[in-house]
Amino acid sequence: MDRIAVLIPCYNEAATIGKVATEFRQVLPEAVIYVYDNNSSDGTGEIARGLGCVVRREYQQGKGNVIRRMFSEIDAECYIMVDGDDTYPAENAREMCDLVLRERADMVIGDRLSSTYFQENKRPFHNLGNSLVRGSINRLFHTDIKDIMTGYRAFSYRFVKTFPVLSKGFEIETEMTIHAVDKNMDLRNVVVEYRNRPEDSQSKLNTYSDGFKVLLMIQRLFRTYRPLGYFGLIAAVLAVIAIAFLIPVLVTYGKTGLVPRFPTLIACGFVGIAALQAFFTGLTLKTSYQKNRQDFEMELYRATNDFQRKKRESSLD
Repeated sequence: MDRIAVLIPCYNEAATIGKVATEFRQVLPEAVIYVYDNNSSDGTGEIARGLGCVVRREYQQGKGNVIRRMFSEIDAECYIMVDGDDTYPAENAREMCDLVLRERADMVIGDRLSSTYFQENKRPFHNLGNSLVRGSINRLFHTDIKDIMTGYRAFSYRFVKTFPVLSKGFEIETEMTIHAVDKNMDLRNVVVEYRNRPEDSQSKLNTYSDGFKVLLMIQRLFRTYRPLGYFGLIAAVLAVIAIAFLIPVLVTYGKTGLVPRFPTLIACGFVGIAALQAFFTGLTLKTSYQKNRQDFEMELYRATNDFQRKKRESSLD
């Protein structure tokens, strides 16, 4: 088991991977640096290997697929995940590691948005998207995370080994943030300086398609982690619609004793039934969610015991 593992997912980062690997080796000389090459065609893997990094390849395209492979293959007391595009400073890595190793934090977020991100990032729609995602998640999940989509994070062993990676692409950061919030993990925040990409380095993030995927991810995770809130909202909307159309029918009936708009009355009845179904669906799924939370707590115990066993074995070696 490694003491510290630096995880760098890469796709065509030949222009920057050398600088990133060198800087992190200077700050964390005891760390093992893993570069996962996601089908690069510009020699990223060869450059990293020449610098003494452990280079592995992930053939399934997408950052989420790369992180799933990293988390399953590597055992470490502390993990540092950073993008290979030289936008995050290595100087904060030691502080982030100490929060995991000494204070037993589960996830440390490298917070760009509280420092220079909005000044350095030259893509205005990315700035808008980050603000929109942060506001949506903090409101929906009643939290105060400063930077939802940062690619600079530190993790504990128990977080890595109990996090079910479902995303395939860049929405992975949103997924792991919501998972940590929902499972009451110990989250910490470290403000980091953000640097815009060098001119010869191209972003792989598509503002519109990847942004839409992130929004869909938020909707899906809200439905999964807050089923009563999600389906309760649907039930409330349907109930309001049913009542709004029912009131004129009742007023007419009260005045004349007749129901001239009988189809409207029938439609209101069906919409009201749909509202009740949505509400009770939320109640049922909330019960299943509570059972999943109990099962997850047992997974945490198993991961903690596994960590302690591997740590003892490493000390004997």
